[in-house]
Amino acid sequence: MLAYKRDFIRFMAENEVLLFGDFTLKSGRRAPYFINTGKYRTGEQIARLGEYYAQCYLEHGVEADTLVGPAYKGIPLAVATAIALAEKHEKDVGFCFDRKEAKDHGEGGLFVGKTLSDGDRVCLIEDVMTSGKALREILPKLGEEAKVKVAAMLISVDREERGTGEKSAVLEAYETYGIPVYSIVTVSDIIEAIEEGAIPFREYLPAMRAYRKEYGV
Repeated sequence: MLAYKRDFIRFMAENEVLLFGDFTLKSGRRAPYFINTGKYRTGEQIARLGEYYAQCYLEHGVEADTLVGPAYKGIPLAVATAIALAEKHEKDVGFCFDRKEAKDHGEGGLFVGKTLSDGDRVCLIEDVMTSGKALREILPKLGEEAKVKVAAMLISVDREERGTGEKSAVLEAYETYGIPVYSIVTVSDIIEAIEEGAIPFREYLPAMRAYRKEYGV
């Protein structure tokens, strides 16, 4: 496991974004772990988070003209990632985000930030992917704005579990839209970090493995 991935898992645990216990998910499944990205609440946290996304962007060789943060959770993520790429890696990439409703006055339009043009390569920045709903909602908006190429989508954690069907939402995104989805870490990485002692919570390993056996892909 790359060092930045292990550091990110520690970062999530330290900020109580990665929680262990007994949680009922939106899907109705009972899981021994939960990821609550709403716990990122300070400038220092979002700055560090942007650096982890930037590392993921670089690791997978993503090339984009614009980072798109789907409203609302994706907005600070896209901004923080753009800042990290510029300040830490000398890559000045544009960013924009969608409005929930098109603005009919002033400059108008569906997006705020960098103007999208035909042929632009964009990278979507989101927190997690469960069912792929955010992706399905943003793609038509992008199509209304310009004929862009979605180069990739970055998320913080791949739960590596089935969505509504037998495949994961990450795999479905690629098979349906041709969009590769890259995560900073996976649940397998989190299990490995616990096994190596990078974070505590070893007592939850049996439940995590059982959950992966039942719902994993």
